[in-house]
Formats: sequence, structure tokens, C-alpha cells
Amino acid sequence: MKDCIKADGLTVRFSDVLVLDHLSFEVPEGMIFGLLGPSGAGKTTLIKVLTGQLCQNEGEAQLFGKDTRRLTAAEHRSIGAMMDNYGLYERLSVYENLSFYADIYGVSHRVIPDILKSIGLYDARRTAVSKLSKGMTNRLSLARALMNNARLLFLDEPTSGLDPATTREIHDVLLDQRKKGTTIFLTTHNMFEAESICDHVILLHKGSIIEQGKPSDICRRYDHQNKLHITLTDGTELTLDNNGASAPAVNEYLEQNRIRSIHSSEPTLETVFIELTGTGLMADADLRFAPPRRENAPK
Repeated sequence: MKDCIKADGLTVRFSDVLVLDHLSFEVPEGMIFGLLGPSGAGKTTLIKVLTGQLCQNEGEAQLFGKDTRRLTAAEHRSIGAMMDNYGLYERLSVYENLSFYADIYGVSHRVIPDILKSIGLYDARRTAVSKLSKGMTNRLSLARALMNNARLLFLDEPTSGLDPATTREIHDVLLDQRKKGTTIFLTTHNMFEAESICDHVILLHKGSIIEQGKPSDICRRYDHQNKLHITLTDGTELTLDNNGASAPAVNEYLEQNRIRSIHSSEPTLETVFIELTGTGLMADADLRFAPPRRENAPK
């Protein structure tokens, strides 16, 4: 499998501030790759370097095996990007925005209805962007990124602040793009998004990579966080390691009929990040929409 993106010792400084600190990673073709970190971690700066909007101070960045600073016009046209509401014209309608970009990309206008239908915006095609909700605006930004049938999509916080239903719809679109062979590089500070759709993630903290791998593999490496949370009938709450060493105590409580409830809590990307950095990943707005942590009661 060929690498679509490659970084080697990538470093960016703004004056005396080190924003990206010698990042090295590879992204194979056809993968959803997540860059996970809180606001200010350097996620947007990395996308700007990889898309040629910003030059690094040290190291190398490659797309399709070529230096990002030397990509041809044709190679740039094979890249789609969604960065906030960048590039949307509020006075134009949904359809007019995509028509404008179709002309720029040299794409037939006939693809626009299908794209709008795929992201649930067809009924709003005549609506001015200024009248769209945040969720609809995000969908339109994604539609623009899909206009040129890109080999590689860069998506900066594609579901930030959206409700769960809209988030799931966007995830479905991204998973469908992966099935078509598109490589997707997305930034997020939402661990649920990363665990749900990403094949591989990097945990970024203050410009440095602190952990990387498949989400499930990362969580397994921190299985010492796996705990049993027991509430006894007298209201006492206990936390035990979820392993064989706790079995005698649990069995004793069961035999004495003293357990009111028992749950297990597995490590997540959020708890791993907190262990490594002492701080969390998610903004308050995203915590409102986070699904409940999965807990397993014994059968």
C-alpha cells in the first residue's frame, strides 16, 4: 500500500514559539487518519503545511510521494479541503456556491444534484448560505471539498459543535468516501469521532506526537485503566482492578448479596490522553453531545 501522506521531522515555529515539534508519520492510501488533540495543539497548522499554505522550518512533508511545496496544478486539483467555512459565499445560494467551484475545478454541473443529495442539502439548494444553520453550512463545506472527486480530503474539525444526528450523517458520507478509495485526513478533539471512524490516529499535544496507532490498539496499551466500579447495598462505592486479582473480593460481595450495581470502565482515547498530559481533549460544546461511556454489567 502506497503512502498518500508522509511527514519526516516536520517542524514549524512562529517567532520563538514551537508550534510543531519534529513530527514524523505516514498515511497509507484509502485510510481515514485522525489527528486528535485539543484546541491549540497544532492541528490546523499541520493541515496548512500539508496543503502547501504554509512552509515548515525543518523537515519534509510529502503528498503522493512529492514535496508539498512542489506539487503540480493537477496534483492540487486532486485534493479537497474543508477548513471551517473557508471559501463559502454567504449571498449565494447553496447551488450557486457549488456551481462556482464546479467552474473553477472544471467539473460538470451535472454532479451537483447528486452531491447535494448525498449530504442532505438538495432541498435547500436555493437557500442562501447566510440563512443556513451551522450543521447545513458544515455540510456545504464538505460538499465543496467533494466537488472535484478528490483522491485526498483534508477536513479540519468537520463536525465541531454539531448535534449527534448531523454528526452521524457526515460520518456516513466519510465512510462512503473511504469505500471509494479516498484518503481522509481529519482533525478533531472529539474522541468518539476518532474511535468511530478513524483507522489510525495521532494524539497531538503542544505540537508533539505523544501516542499513535489504531484507536483500539492505543486503548489496549493502557488497559491498566480498566476498572470495576461497585456500589454496595449500604451505599459504599468501591473501585477495583478489572482482573483476576479482584475476583475473590467480588465473589465475596456476591455471596453476601451486598452488591447493588457493578460496572466496568474501559480505557478510551480521552482517558489515555488525560493520563499522558493531565488535560482533556474535548471542548464543553462537544461534551454536551458525547454519548454515554460504555459500561458492561455482568450477566
